[in-house]
Amino acid sequence: MLDLTSCESLILPQLINKQLIFCPLEFRLAVVQLHVSKIKADNLGRAQKLVKEAAGQGAKVVVLPECFNSPYGTGFFAEYAEKIPGESTKVLSEAAKDCGVYLVGGSIPEEDGGKLYNSCSVFGPDGKLLVKHRKIHLFDIDVPGKIRFQESETLSPGNSLSMFETPFCKVGVGICYDIRFAELAHIYAKKGCQLLVYPGAFNMTTGPVHWELLQRGRAVDNQVYVATASPARDESASYVAWGHSSVVNPWGEVIAKAGPEESVVYADIDLQYLADVRQQIPITTQRRNDLYSVNSVQEG
Repeated sequence: MLDLTSCESLILPQLINKQLIFCPLEFRLAVVQLHVSKIKADNLGRAQKLVKEAAGQGAKVVVLPECFNSPYGTGFFAEYAEKIPGESTKVLSEAAKDCGVYLVGGSIPEEDGGKLYNSCSVFGPDGKLLVKHRKIHLFDIDVPGKIRFQESETLSPGNSLSMFETPFCKVGVGICYDIRFAELAHIYAKKGCQLLVYPGAFNMTTGPVHWELLQRGRAVDNQVYVATASPARDESASYVAWGHSSVVNPWGEVIAKAGPEESVVYADIDLQYLADVRQQIPITTQRRNDLYSVNSVQEG
């Protein structure tokens, strides 16, 4: 593994908030694949413990899974829903501050104005909320004989892009089904994101065939790092997650991958490598913007 004590000398100038900031070219990312039970307090305590463990291993950015505080399922969302800020986000804020990390808080069922959302809160090392991403694309699928799931039966979709700045790079946030929509990832990359994070919970039907494929596709299409955080697999749950949280580099290689069980996986994010890939295969400058374009209809 990379000796992170040497990383502070590897710097790259970036313009952040109209100021020239010199940023480390390498940092450690941790992805927490959490075992999620029906007991919210246990889920929060275990998440806190694993964030601390990740920080102790040098992680500067830590990602938790989708629905990390509750079982995943339309029958659970209303029961476990909270306001933001609330109990779960208070724990996340304290963990980020205590550990001095950027914490991508997976997602929780959020209640706001009588509606429910699948929401990811991101906290900085000072414990302050940086961004809240509400899942844009709801997971409504029907694969005959295998799986039918309709998030829209209980959840409402988010309507905004979600990005945040770190001293290392800009990060774009999606949740699970959002990864299937290449346009979102492309817009994030156009807006300067070099890392995309997707807390997710693919299942035993789509996971084996699409989970890694989609991550590698988003990484290669946009020449970015892509990280996914899944709940650990629980065969006794009503919805069985595939697991296999991963990190993919801009060349499309899987550089870190969990199994099905609870674990923390690490990847050293090398922004010089990302720059090299973009120079070797310069698709950004080769796009035919005179023929096609993908643009957001809002700023964010």
